[in-house]
Amino acid sequence: MKVTFGSLVISAGVCGILSFAFLATSLGTDYWYIIETNPSNMSDLEDMSSHSGLWSINEGGKMHADSIDSFAADYSRYSETELHMLNMHSAIVVLLPLSLVLLLFGGICGLVSSLAQSPVLLTGTASYFFVCSLLTLSGVSLYIIYSNQALAETERLVGKEGLAFVHTSFGWSLGLAWLSYGLELLAGVLLLSAARMVKRQHSSPTMA
Repeated sequence: MKVTFGSLVISAGVCGILSFAFLATSLGTDYWYIIETNPSNMSDLEDMSSHSGLWSINEGGKMHADSIDSFAADYSRYSETELHMLNMHSAIVVLLPLSLVLLLFGGICGLVSSLAQSPVLLTGTASYFFVCSLLTLSGVSLYIIYSNQALAETERLVGKEGLAFVHTSFGWSLGLAWLSYGLELLAGVLLLSAARMVKRQHSSPTMA
C-alpha cells in the first residue's frame, strides 16, 4: 500500500489532536500519584490514602489545593531539601502547561504547512513538535524524580516502619502524559516524512 502525502499529514493531525487532549486531561486530573494504605486494624493510617495531581491533593474525598502551591509557599519555613523539591515542582507546573500551549500553536502551524505543502514549513513544524515532546518529557521525568525524592524524604522522617502499610504508585494521569509525549514524537516524525515526500516530488521533474 502506497503512503500518500494526505495520509501522512492527516495521521500527524490526529496524533497532534490526541496528544493535546491527553496532556490537557492529564493536567486537569489528580491521579498522578496514588497513596494507598493497608491499616490492618491501625485506624490512624486510614486517612493517609490519597491521590494527587499537579495542583491539588485529594485525601478522603476532600481536595486540598493550597497544600501543593509551590509559588505561594513561604520559603523561609522550609529546609534546603524541601526548597529543592518546591523548585522542582515549580518547574514541572511551568513545563507541562507550556508544552500544552505550544501544542495548540503547533496544530495551527501543521495545518498551514500542510495546505501550503511546503517542505520548509513542514520540517519547521516537525521540529516544533519535537520541542514540545522534549518539554513534555522533561516535565514528566522531573515529576517522577520529584515524587521519588518526596517519598525518600518521608521515609527519612518517619522511618521504614512508618511506611510499612503504605503503598505508593503512579496513576493514569501520568500515563496520559506519557502517551501525549509519544504522540508528539510521532506527529513530528510523520510531518518530517511528509516534508521529505514533497521535496522528492518537487525535485523529480528537475531530475528528469
